[in-house]
Amino acid sequence: MPSRPSKDLETFDNPHPERDYFIHIRVPEFTCLCPKTGQPDFAVLYIDYVPDRRCIELKSLKLYVWSYRDEGAFHEAVTNRILDDLVAACAPRYLRLRAKFNVRGGIYTTVTVEHRRPGWKAPAPVPVPGGPTSCQ
Repeated sequence: MPSRPSKDLETFDNPHPERDYFIHIRVPEFTCLCPKTGQPDFAVLYIDYVPDRRCIELKSLKLYVWSYRDEGAFHEAVTNRILDDLVAACAPRYLRLRAKFNVRGGIYTTVTVEHRRPGWKAPAPVPVPGGPTSCQ
């Protein structure tokens, strides 16, 4: 049976809930429709999170992202909605979503939204000689 788009985000138990660790997910094929013109908008989604008790299951994330393909949405609204849905699904300690939309009419849009669980503080980064300074 072929896969179908779905708004259901599945999760699984965090294998190390006692530890803060960072998960980086890059979704290069996000598509929604411009609510003004009906033309497609394309974006790369960058999801960075520190899980608590639950992690996002990636196939369900793929089907969730696919579910926006035929929906009209402003960039700001859809980015905030995706953040809210991810937080509702897995209740992370921290989650940042960056939606980097392709050019439309000579204008690029990047929307960044964050969730931080009250009271949670990020551990200080440990500098690694020759290591990356940021995820792309």
